[in-house]
Amino acid sequence: MSTDAANFVSHRFSTREHPERMRLPLWRERFVRGIVHVDIEPLTNVPFQADATLQALQGLRTLALKGSPMRFKRLRASVADGDDSIGLIVCLPGKSRLSQRGRDIDLFAGDATSILHSEPATVTYIDGTLFGLAVPREALAQRVTDIESLAMRPIPQRNEPLRLLMAYLKSAFKEGALAAPKLRDAVVAHTCDLVALAVSECAPLGDSDTSAVVTARHSAVLDYIAAHFQKPGLSVEEVAHRQGISPRYLQRLMALSGSSFTGHVNELRLQLAFKLLTEARVSAQLISDIALEVGFSDVSHFNRLFRARFGDSPRGVRYAGRDHGRA
Repeated sequence: MSTDAANFVSHRFSTREHPERMRLPLWRERFVRGIVHVDIEPLTNVPFQADATLQALQGLRTLALKGSPMRFKRLRASVADGDDSIGLIVCLPGKSRLSQRGRDIDLFAGDATSILHSEPATVTYIDGTLFGLAVPREALAQRVTDIESLAMRPIPQRNEPLRLLMAYLKSAFKEGALAAPKLRDAVVAHTCDLVALAVSECAPLGDSDTSAVVTARHSAVLDYIAAHFQKPGLSVEEVAHRQGISPRYLQRLMALSGSSFTGHVNELRLQLAFKLLTEARVSAQLISDIALEVGFSDVSHFNRLFRARFGDSPRGVRYAGRDHGRA
């Protein structure tokens, strides 16, 4: 795995690729000790399984884990590696337990807490998905006073900065989205800002002009629209309500991408319609059914928008696609 700080690095490990007798030894040596720098012990006698993805960018590291119940231990010998990062541990669907500084915290779906990589700690993974984000201590110390004192403080799933952080990472922390150095710098800065807000709740949110919050809210809105644009009648009011913001503020966020809410939703619908019209497997599907499938309730309106967007009618695009396939 490359360690060049300018690069986005992704490392995946799955025990499914190995014989059962080799799964635990390989997981322990190649991934847990070799990359994450902790020790491990399985908690059940069932055949061991683990699927993990580690990503790294300019000092930030993320780890997503699913598998058999297991316990991770960062012992005093491990602490000698000099890693003084602050870890944010988030329990997605499932349950985990963390122990550090004589304190125990149980995490359930959506809950989180921060731990210190510079001190011994135990993370007991029980089930579901465990997500970890390591942030350089110096980056958080510049944003939060006495960051160590906030370790092992419960962060409930309703914590708004935490919700924004997870939505932001989902859309931003991708190899394709991090090609430009300036963009990588922005993603790192925004991530650190949101982690600082999540662990300290030191800044107001609301209609804040803080760049990290605005960017994260924008990402969350786009993700929600991408997942629901096929719903007929999807409205600014509905999306704003789901995101906990005002419709007016949502329109301001949409302006960041140079589009209105309606324009963005229609573009997603039209692109999907174009794809369906040119796919052989749906060649027999009525154009009116495709219009309804992508979210348009008025077929005439769909036809007008489609022609304006692609310079041809849906029927013309369908037959052009067939002729191209024959050629």
